[in-house]
Amino acid sequence: MAATVVLSAMVSGCVALAAGTGHGERMSVREDDANAGQETRTREPSASATTSPPVTPAPKKLPGMGPGTLAHIPRRTRQVLLVTGEGRNSSRSSAVLYRRTDAGWDPGPVWQAHNAFKGWTHDHHAGDLRSPVGVFTLTDAGGRLADPGSALPYDRSGGFTVHGTGFEGEPLAGSFDYVIAINYNHRPGTSPLDWTRPMGAGKGGGIWLHVDHGGPTHGCVSLGEGHMKELLRNLDPAQHPVIVMGDAASLTA
Repeated sequence: MAATVVLSAMVSGCVALAAGTGHGERMSVREDDANAGQETRTREPSASATTSPPVTPAPKKLPGMGPGTLAHIPRRTRQVLLVTGEGRNSSRSSAVLYRRTDAGWDPGPVWQAHNAFKGWTHDHHAGDLRSPVGVFTLTDAGGRLADPGSALPYDRSGGFTVHGTGFEGEPLAGSFDYVIAINYNHRPGTSPLDWTRPMGAGKGGGIWLHVDHGGPTHGCVSLGEGHMKELLRNLDPAQHPVIVMGDAASLTA
């Protein structure tokens, strides 16, 4: 076997397969306006001194989502991590954390992300190498490293240790330093390491947000380490956060 992935707990669906092995992973601002200077005689003030940049209003609806997708977002939700894939069969995507305010949905910065090696699916099964499309709650976190300040329950455990290489030969070490369980076939209120599969083992599981290792995943969504820490510090259980994830075409349905 060219490469192996060794984890201390059994969780399927979360890490990229080792390239060419055929084996799944095993788990163990707003800028202040400048004061315009006084002008002398008949000279007119310059435009740059008298105008401020236009303020883009927060969208009333989450962009890029069709009525079918929007219908699955709970009314009480006020935080949405929107992960939009570049294509149905692409492993690249982008993520934006939106916060609902009285003015609309306020977007955060755009973060680059990876998803599963073969892209996306509406009918995820264990080992299909696709990330599930849908709207899923975010309730539980954990990782190999100490809690960086998460408001979500955080399980620090050696069970989040991973070794080996991914699809593109990149090292997987550190990928599970910070993890948020995506509640696809996961029992809310338990550690991301919980093996319970409410829809059955055949529907896969262990779908997480985790630290990006520079290549496609087995089924998860991965973000840069700094972005994962920022996300952990900002997700608030009182705001009932969810992740909306899928390729752009699927999310417009």
